Amino acid sequence: MVNFKWQTVVTAFACSSILFAQVSPDFELRLADLENKMRQIDPAFRPSIGTETLEARLSKLEGLFSAILSKPQPAVQMSALTAPVAQAVPAPAAPPPSANEETRLPVAGYMDFHVNKDRGDPFRPDFHRFVLLFGHSFSNRIKFWSELEVEHALVEGGEPKGEVALEQAYLDFLIKPYFNLRAGMLLTPVGITNERHEPPAFNGVERPFVETFIIPTTWRELGFGATGTFGKGFRYRAYLTSALDATRFSAEMGIAEGRTSGFDASFRNPAKVARLEFAGVRRLTLGTSIYSGHTGFRLEGLNPRVTIFDADGRYSWKRFDGRALFANTWISQAGQLNQNLRQTFGASPNLGSQMRGYYFEPAVHLMPTKLRHDLIFFTRYEKYNTQQEMPTGFRALPVFNRSAWVTGLTYKPHADVAIKFDYIFNRNASSVLKPVDGINLGIGWWF
Repeated sequence: MVNFKWQTVVTAFACSSILFAQVSPDFELRLADLENKMRQIDPAFRPSIGTETLEARLSKLEGLFSAILSKPQPAVQMSALTAPVAQAVPAPAAPPPSANEETRLPVAGYMDFHVNKDRGDPFRPDFHRFVLLFGHSFSNRIKFWSELEVEHALVEGGEPKGEVALEQAYLDFLIKPYFNLRAGMLLTPVGITNERHEPPAFNGVERPFVETFIIPTTWRELGFGATGTFGKGFRYRAYLTSALDATRFSAEMGIAEGRTSGFDASFRNPAKVARLEFAGVRRLTLGTSIYSGHTGFRLEGLNPRVTIFDADGRYSWKRFDGRALFANTWISQAGQLNQNLRQTFGASPNLGSQMRGYYFEPAVHLMPTKLRHDLIFFTRYEKYNTQQEMPTGFRALPVFNRSAWVTGLTYKPHADVAIKFDYIFNRNASSVLKPVDGINLGIGWWF
């Protein structure tokens, strides 16, 4: 009887885990949920780390649950099910949720604490992010997921102290593996980091420069669209979203400040964005994204279009990891936009008609694979220019033609906890205004 109860509980947990694994927004969320369920099934379970990527850990766990579910269940005698309570016969576990039964998904979250220092300046401590993730399964066809973020640990009205932001909040309507619907506050599927920005998911205390200035991160907009997976490792996301705001573009930050985050945004000319990923080869993930949208809903007689193309990849081999990304942004009518903004605000932002960036990052795991701890040494080279090309009559400033070497260590005492250190060698093409180097310390975790 004890064996029957144990196997039934395993089956119930596994069914709910695999159900959630198929609909969670990112593979990191799927992995965390499966590992939590496995700990409840087997308290001695410990997630594998070391040279294994998150994708490899997820694949191993899903295979383990599939093996558990495939085991035949022992027959149950009616006398056992109808035995009186006095005999202390364990009651069978409840069956998995039915197709229409609501299920509360687990609360998750991530946080990071930074200490930053530019050369010549004092250290600046900052509890940068506190994010809680809430989910709910209305049925096996309708799922909800959300992230609520507090930045800089303090929000003060009208002061640049911090913010409370709805990072994402959407409903998934599951129809077929190859076609599902999604609607709400969505993370724009461009690049590597925007959808996978939890601190243990990337090296370095701060997010890459290219995925800050050329691809805004974190970038979320109101929208709706389709998601799905095809055979042989292909998956896609395609949305219509609220537009960027061209009045907030600048030469230094590019289009990054043009994010509306779904607040006071425009859906008159919705932006189109799509991403295709391939993860059919072990430890290799390739992705490409395209974004296009008009941005002039606050302008009179002008409606520039922003187009972004991104190609990226991640690969792991033995004790080595690598990731690389290339992104290019086009702004149509950039000359007219500069003139319009000069007339409106009294100064031209000197926007480029093209912005470009790329980076590559090799990394090596230094700890023996038999240990549960992990130490990663990485170096990332980034090149990014927010004035790659200029419209006629405007001149590029060399100070915005920037590059950086970021090198450091990521120590993981646990797969979901990262203690980080890096040093940044900042450079630009100016012979007069030179950037300073920086040093960063950080602790990030997610659960």
